[in-house]
Amino acid sequence: MTPEVLFVCVHNAGRSQMAAALLEHHAAGTVVVRSAGSAPAESINPAVRAVMAEIGLDLSRKYPRPLTDDAVRAADVVITMGCGDACPVYPGKRYLNWELTDPAGKPAEAVRPIRDDIDARVRALLAELVPAG
Repeated sequence: MTPEVLFVCVHNAGRSQMAAALLEHHAAGTVVVRSAGSAPAESINPAVRAVMAEIGLDLSRKYPRPLTDDAVRAADVVITMGCGDACPVYPGKRYLNWELTDPAGKPAEAVRPIRDDIDARVRALLAELVPAG
């Protein structure tokens, strides 16, 4: 069975987009990855796009998506990043809350450490979901 992970933040324009892109990249098809926002923005944060492009991940075709009950129901793991009570809770799901600085309005220099923190968390999650060997 392929595990499914849903990353949720308020605007789905920064943290959850970075997390989804990083997990998708590292998992290489071994995990189904989605992201959504409780109040989606119009577009992805330009500094987020820039710092992801620096590591070879192109978010130019990605866009913020609204959080739906169906997305939560489909997920095995739901990771919230500051969406508060807006995320529906269903029995049998694993919920994690990653306390991360919001990259909104920050320059690329301030977004890089957020990206790197998310990358470390994503790698640890992937090791749990898809053990090596």
